[in-house]
Amino acid sequence: MKKSKNDEPDIALFTMRAMVMEVPGQPLIEKTLPLPVPSDKQVLVKIIACGVCRTDLHIMDSELDQPKLPLIPGHEIVGTVVKLGNEVTKLKTGDLVGIPWLGFTCGHCRYCKRDQENLCENALFTGYTMDGGYAEYTVAFEDFCFSLPPIYGNPSGAPLLCAGLIGYRSYSMAGPNAEKIGLYGFGAAAHILIQVALHQSKEIYAFTKDGDLDAQKFAKELGATWAGDSTAPAPGLLDASIIFAPAGSLVPKALKDLDKGGSVICGGIHMSDIPSFPYPLLWEERVLRSVANLTRKDGRDFLELAALVPVKTETKLFPLDQANEALAAVRNGEVRGAVVLVM
Repeated sequence: MKKSKNDEPDIALFTMRAMVMEVPGQPLIEKTLPLPVPSDKQVLVKIIACGVCRTDLHIMDSELDQPKLPLIPGHEIVGTVVKLGNEVTKLKTGDLVGIPWLGFTCGHCRYCKRDQENLCENALFTGYTMDGGYAEYTVAFEDFCFSLPPIYGNPSGAPLLCAGLIGYRSYSMAGPNAEKIGLYGFGAAAHILIQVALHQSKEIYAFTKDGDLDAQKFAKELGATWAGDSTAPAPGLLDASIIFAPAGSLVPKALKDLDKGGSVICGGIHMSDIPSFPYPLLWEERVLRSVANLTRKDGRDFLELAALVPVKTETKLFPLDQANEALAAVRNGEVRGAVVLVM
């Protein structure tokens, strides 16, 4: 076989399978494509698994309306490095890496300069403005890959790369003094976050879709102090709540259950309109805020903590060519924990 200058196989001779979005709103199409070629600062990664995130549905439904087209979705990627760009210095072939939603930042805009790279004006996003992980291979910038411990070098690690990361950033926004925390929507992110919170001796109150007794049972099995319908009042005032469900109607409800000085954090990238609510729900220094993307520091901090807990994800696996079925399972809330494609 022909060798490249760094004595690796010339994998550009090969092809890969991928699930491709050509038109928003239409099912993904299975295609055979040439392997992507890493640029000087990128690596080529052979994908082990890729999580299926609700953000993927927001992209397909045009709720996030400026995707690269055609697009390979997916941004919860676990894989191994198989080829290096000419200027790659930190990674080597064989390294186990995770590839998250944040795929690139410029480093020189006003947000990057003040350590808010999650708000970078020139950012690129994996599985949205860059091809992602619904494929056998992908390329990623070296500086935006996370080294993974061996414990997560399998499908169980994939949900950590978005559900875990955004959950952790949202959790951090609640502040260290938040002892009683509500989680609205008990899916991929919440089932990870509850493990971190209990490790730090917090109390978790799980709010699920009304009547979803299975999700409420799941939350209690994982250690929730209380679990019930999202429209039900909390059993007492909470210090913070994190809303993962994309339902704006939950915001006034979460504020109503909040103690003075508490926070409601909206952890999703898309949410339906928030209805008007009376000012007293916000008064007494309550805070309503959103979370956007992540920083690389978030990723490093969370993955270190996850391995310490250790966080264990519950997953339902689908083969790559069943990506449309996997997306439907997420849309319909049919799965405990997280949905993951395996290659």
